[in-house]
Amino acid sequence: MSAAREEGRGGGPPGHPGHPYDEPDLLRDQFRQLLRYRLLIVAGILAGLAGGAWLGLRAGDTYIATSEITLRTPTTDPLAATSVDRVAMGSERRTAVSDVVAERAAEALGSPGATASLKHGLQVTNPPNTEVLRFAYSAGDPEVAADRANAFVQAYLDNRQADAEETVARSVASYEDQRAPLLERRDELQDALDTLAEGSSAYDSTAADLSNLAGEIAEINSAISSLRALDTSGGRVITAATPPGSPAGPGLPLLLCIGYVVGIGLGLLAAWVRLVFDPTVRSPGDVTRALRAPVLGVLPRTGRGHPDRLLAEGRLAEEYRSVAFRLAYDETFAQRRRLLVAAPRGSIETPLATAVNLSAAFAEMGMDALLVEADLRTPSLSGQLRHADGVRPGWPTDPGCGAGWPTGVRVPIDAGESGIFDLVPGRRVRNVPRALTAPATSRLIAHADTKGAVVVVLAPAVLSYADAIALTDRVDGVLVVCDPSQVRRDDLARVRELVVGAGGVLLGAVLHSWGSGTEEDRGPLPAEQEPAPGPRPAPGARPRQERPVARHLPGDDRDGTETLGLRVLDPADLEDGSPRQ
Repeated sequence: MSAAREEGRGGGPPGHPGHPYDEPDLLRDQFRQLLRYRLLIVAGILAGLAGGAWLGLRAGDTYIATSEITLRTPTTDPLAATSVDRVAMGSERRTAVSDVVAERAAEALGSPGATASLKHGLQVTNPPNTEVLRFAYSAGDPEVAADRANAFVQAYLDNRQADAEETVARSVASYEDQRAPLLERRDELQDALDTLAEGSSAYDSTAADLSNLAGEIAEINSAISSLRALDTSGGRVITAATPPGSPAGPGLPLLLCIGYVVGIGLGLLAAWVRLVFDPTVRSPGDVTRALRAPVLGVLPRTGRGHPDRLLAEGRLAEEYRSVAFRLAYDETFAQRRRLLVAAPRGSIETPLATAVNLSAAFAEMGMDALLVEADLRTPSLSGQLRHADGVRPGWPTDPGCGAGWPTGVRVPIDAGESGIFDLVPGRRVRNVPRALTAPATSRLIAHADTKGAVVVVLAPAVLSYADAIALTDRVDGVLVVCDPSQVRRDDLARVRELVVGAGGVLLGAVLHSWGSGTEEDRGPLPAEQEPAPGPRPAPGARPRQERPVARHLPGDDRDGTETLGLRVLDPADLEDGSPRQ
């Protein structure tokens, strides 16, 4: 376990090659933490389903009719193949959605003033590397969608043919203008040739001019004939629009599935953002990374009763025993056998129960366990445990002289079948720091140096008071008890800085999920529960009735599977010298 703890302390920041927590472990840990925000994930799923349902219902009344045409340039041979680059498909697509074509379609549909509304549902696309235009028209009625798609196709073809015919007419008129003076010149030369005698030089010259002029006129006539023979049709329909049999879109079931998937993504994203900005730790991995120390145990929920009772049974007691065994066989702790139990901040009810049960577990292991209540501000431990009748361990009764804390009172505690451990109860004092740093306190903690002895010290919260830090240089093994859902990462990092700075060693952490509470929730103790100094009960003497009876957790296991419970016997229940459970 020492090796594991050393790994938890070093290696650089997460994600660094030397850090013990590699990226897959961090991702798995973060994903498990995301599942804690189930409300956000469920909200994202509901939002996705609502969006899918809205899109499905909105698109349920929309029908799309599609018609396709293939384009061609004017040619004298209608069967001649045309090249793709001879038609500027981008320009043609823009022309198809122009106002000119829309006006022609509106006139064909008998709505000459509805040009803008007709264009609203039209969409024209061009499949890549083709001379095909696809006209898609959306409308609330399938018949209307088909009629308008066909009307736009015919309007576009008519407009394209009209443009081609207009171009041909302008070209023919231009050629005719060029031909008119040539015809006049031809007539003049013909008249002159009729007056000249054949064989003369003038006759030959005029005949040559007339022949050249006739050739030019023949070329112009040929061009005019070619233009008039052009096929000016803009293209042909390859797919006519028909009324669609079902509404457009993927349909309501598919949209709901898509919305569900998108909702999961939105929920996970919201949970991740919440996780990033959540200052509290949410898992044992977060605690380990913040403290750089291992998690020695996770206390289970007991199912009934307040979980912060003291002596435990069942699964809870077994978890305490597991923590105690891990500490007992840890090299760092085995060398000193000093343990400081504290919480980061807030109430110390759970650390108090942890200290008591660890002391009982150490006593059960045959160690001479001493529990020191170093909470001198709100001491309450002596009144919550059952005092043994005159049974004490064999170590000196007074670690020092004087009348103040911790001298004077040492109470043997009956831990039931686990055995007996000694308690040095806390007491209200005028100067808490002076009492914690007094030589008598040091000599009391030095009891751990005795062979087979162990000292467990209970201190107030580290970040609430400086008491725990004052004890760290003597009780150098620190055990942090916290609720991951209630403690902040910054608090754990600060606890580590204070403990390490004071010369202590973080042995690990014990986690619970019962809520840490606050000092205000704990409240002041009644006067009758404050421990008072006095002599220890004589052997065989009956404890005073005003002492509260020890509280314990009933075991969760009632089927005989529990091993050794920590039971507390009330002397008032003794009859004829035999205990009654």
